[in-house]
Amino acid sequence: MAKKKTIRTIPQDRTPMLEQDPAIRSKNFEEVACGYHPDDALRESERCLMCPDQPCVAGCPVNINIPGFIQKIGEKDIRGAYDILTQTSLLPAICGRVCPQENQCEGVCTVGESLEAVAIGRLERFVGDTAIREGWVNIPYIEKNNFKVGIVGSGPAGMACAADMAKAGCDVTVFEAFHQAGGVLKYGIPDFRLPNAVIDAEINNLIKLGVKFECNTLVGRLFTIEQMVSEMGFDTVFVGVGAGYPTMLGIPGDSLNGVLSANELLTRCNLMRARDFPNFDTPQPMGKRVAVVGAGNTAMDAMRVSIRLGAEKVYCIYRRSRKEAPARAEELHHAEQEGIEFHWLTNPVSVLNDGEGNVRGMRCVRMELGEPDESGRRRPIPVAGSEFDFEVDLIVYAIGTNANPIMGQTSGMRLNKWGYIDTDGTLATSLAGVFAGGDIVTGAATVIEAMGAGRKAAASMKAYLGIRDSKLPYDHDGEKLFGINLGERNYARVKIA
Repeated sequence: MAKKKTIRTIPQDRTPMLEQDPAIRSKNFEEVACGYHPDDALRESERCLMCPDQPCVAGCPVNINIPGFIQKIGEKDIRGAYDILTQTSLLPAICGRVCPQENQCEGVCTVGESLEAVAIGRLERFVGDTAIREGWVNIPYIEKNNFKVGIVGSGPAGMACAADMAKAGCDVTVFEAFHQAGGVLKYGIPDFRLPNAVIDAEINNLIKLGVKFECNTLVGRLFTIEQMVSEMGFDTVFVGVGAGYPTMLGIPGDSLNGVLSANELLTRCNLMRARDFPNFDTPQPMGKRVAVVGAGNTAMDAMRVSIRLGAEKVYCIYRRSRKEAPARAEELHHAEQEGIEFHWLTNPVSVLNDGEGNVRGMRCVRMELGEPDESGRRRPIPVAGSEFDFEVDLIVYAIGTNANPIMGQTSGMRLNKWGYIDTDGTLATSLAGVFAGGDIVTGAATVIEAMGAGRKAAASMKAYLGIRDSKLPYDHDGEKLFGINLGERNYARVKIA
């Protein structure tokens, strides 16, 4: 019997992960973090106390059995760890890289109360990367049915929903507006943080489940949601199109040449390969002095991309202090290492024109922090008489996104006052048979939260179709008819030609 571990008997320090040198990586798009060696993963797995109350599981949006997969790593059974992970997580190699574990599973880790928390994300990535390298995939026996399911959007919510519906035996087709599947994972996150090869490997696992992808298909323009559930014959539809419509500041000069959103910059660089111009046909003119407004993960990506595209100086402009910055601590640290210059407590008030319609700078005002606002962060307040001009020739806004209006413009789905799709507790929309989840319902959230929404919607869609969840126990109590509990009754769908 293994000796019970205590906080004093486990390795005291978090196992470091090898990274590219900042001076080298700031000139390439190769992944910054190199991942764990098997010995590193084994050592870090020893730091898990295997708590009986498992707070990390409750802290995970999809309730991964974290102690279970870490125990398998400690037993050197990496395939077993992968089997446990994939019971709940479709994308371990992706989530291990981009999920904010410090605010989720690691944030409530018992070890973290006394030492640094167990590196759950790094261990998840290690297992996911091993699975990709070894070609592992868990494909259950699938009993086919006659249900046809449409998924709009191939981001993490759509992929998670598609996987669960395919495993239930449905004929699943995913429609993607861009020319490659992956959604925000492909267009929004640079290769140095999430390599395309990792995304493609996870998508290939979906294809092995029987999921079909139709790219270059903009639902709402080529056909509507209503057409999908009527003339196109889909029995149920999931909408997981994300929230990629950029927010601009709305200040004088916003329309000048040289002002763009982080979404545009990242999409052109990542998905359309502007970083490889002229080998690819997408240009992305890069200023010598670039200002990125915002301090979230997207802002960090935009700044670090700008450095790699050849900008001489890149500045972060943020109206609060470093403490309030919403970016992951790791991303902020990497940006600082790569030479980004941060201007905290600074807010733009106008973009300056060079007289020919181009950006020559921006006028900013100093800020100070007042009382907390509805987000819990202290509200920034302008300092009177503190305006100053800042010389830049390219400005990138990374201050959040909104719902793409195309869904509201082309379908009868009920929207809320912010333009996001309105759903009930089961993620059903106002259109019968149509469900929605992820950022298009909640606003911008994490990859794992979007996956959780996709899986929740899939459970509701299966219930709507009358597909019984085989994992649920059969209820032997209650009123029966021909030996079947009345609550388990089903019905046959009849389509009238």
